Amino acid sequence: MASQTSNPLELRISNAAHELGFDICRIASANLTGISRKNLQSYVEQGYHGSMAWIEDTMERRASPAGLWPEAKSVIMLAMNYGPAFDPRNGLKEKNAGVISVYAQNRDYHDLIKGKLKTLAGKLVSWHQCDVKVFVDTAPVMEKPLAQMAGIGWQGKHTNLVSREFGSWLFLGSIFTTATLIADASDDDHCGNCTSCLDICPTKAFPAPYQIDARRCISYLTIENKQPIPLKFRRSIGNRIYGCDDCLAVCPWNKFATKARETKLHARRELMNPELGYLLGLDDAQFRKLFTGSPVKRIGRNRFLRNVLIAAGNSGNQTFIKQIKIHLQDPDPLVRGAAVWALRMLDNENNIAQIRKENLAGETHEDVRIEWSCELNDK
Repeated sequence: MASQTSNPLELRISNAAHELGFDICRIASANLTGISRKNLQSYVEQGYHGSMAWIEDTMERRASPAGLWPEAKSVIMLAMNYGPAFDPRNGLKEKNAGVISVYAQNRDYHDLIKGKLKTLAGKLVSWHQCDVKVFVDTAPVMEKPLAQMAGIGWQGKHTNLVSREFGSWLFLGSIFTTATLIADASDDDHCGNCTSCLDICPTKAFPAPYQIDARRCISYLTIENKQPIPLKFRRSIGNRIYGCDDCLAVCPWNKFATKARETKLHARRELMNPELGYLLGLDDAQFRKLFTGSPVKRIGRNRFLRNVLIAAGNSGNQTFIKQIKIHLQDPDPLVRGAAVWALRMLDNENNIAQIRKENLAGETHEDVRIEWSCELNDK
């Protein structure tokens, strides 16, 4: 066997990546295709990015690696499998529990992957004189088109990356470098005539194959959206309290998927379908303690409580009414408004009429007043 120092640089990078826990390592040119730029521009022009203003603000830098860092010559694309040990859709049947997206049931992948990327980048610099920059999701990088160019997989009709080896369960990270590396062959689209991911979406968030309107996506509505969830989507959200995995979980290519080998990505028991009754009682300190190290923590207690109240309203469980009424007095109008809707879903009209009379007169926030002023049978 040849010594490591005699191995091509690309092979040394790949071997080191696997030793660090990455499941796939491929290389792409820093010159992204014009198609990706056009797709991004169309996405923004149609308003599909919703309130995520940073996508439009960084569009020029996002459109190509060269726009973000002109000196970059190559992009090392890394993928880590976070496949669950169970079908996440099973939790949708448990109406008294909340469903948290698979990726958020343990450690925040941003922190986990970025640390490994920095280690790998450091190795590359020690082997080859070059400059490097590492990125994980939060920077204006089009990871999925780059991953397809590098041959990791392809962007499916649900717009997420699909791998023939790992299905739809891959986290992505990238290392930009001034080193000129040999690029891998790109992958082809293997979706065929399948439309399972489009058909299963509860809120019909896909205007067409390979297009997503974030404004209708449950992941956006429960995470990025800072406003009350639009009334027309609340019933469809069901008991999803942070994100949605439906379009990922239904993909037929998941038949080849395996459980994540990184233990920090295995689901924590307390985050697997937690009881709504418990979550309704969380104060800010308890929320922070429960979600320490989890991506859920970043949306804060108030947005999370908004989601939990929507799920409680969809549960049909009247035992939640007492806890919901407490949130009618919450300091945050986002929580109060969601509590109004949940109460209207579960309590009888006579009780609601009296509670509305007691609360509406002193309510000063317009969003909450709108919730109270809806017709009692408008659910």
